[in-house]
Amino acid sequence: MSILRFYCKEIGLSIDIPIELLNFLSNEGAKHSPNEFGGLLIGRYVENSKTCLIESAVLPKKFKSSRYYFERGKAGLKKKLIDYYNSNPSLFYVGEWHTHNSNSIAPSSVDIIAMQTIEEYPNLGIISPLLLIIGRDGDEYSIGFYIQYKKKLYKYEYED
Repeated sequence: MSILRFYCKEIGLSIDIPIELLNFLSNEGAKHSPNEFGGLLIGRYVENSKTCLIESAVLPKKFKSSRYYFERGKAGLKKKLIDYYNSNPSLFYVGEWHTHNSNSIAPSSVDIIAMQTIEEYPNLGIISPLLLIIGRDGDEYSIGFYIQYKKKLYKYEYED
């Protein structure tokens, strides 16, 4: 399994994600093109909580989407999250992912507000949510990883 690492120098945090999972998410997004599509990121923290290892994703059963908008539903998510939590090792909700068209990986104003809302919602149990944007253009895709950390959105860079 090939792992890609993304690093945010400003705050010293990393993300590891299997390339196979990125390909899967991109392909799922392509099935819904030209509309946006997305879901939840599932993972765990390693290396003294300095690295988030993203191991899976949850695709929503219900959602609303258009060419420039995606809103996932909540149906069935609680049970899936409980199942991940009860797995060994225990996995957690770590953030959101969705596609953008035209290979754009820049967060929209809606994306930024969503990350701020997640950070400020105590019942989710996540202090610093991640955001993965997959910019699609035909068969090609680009990756943008972000973290909402202490009321600011930071971008991760690919680390060779």
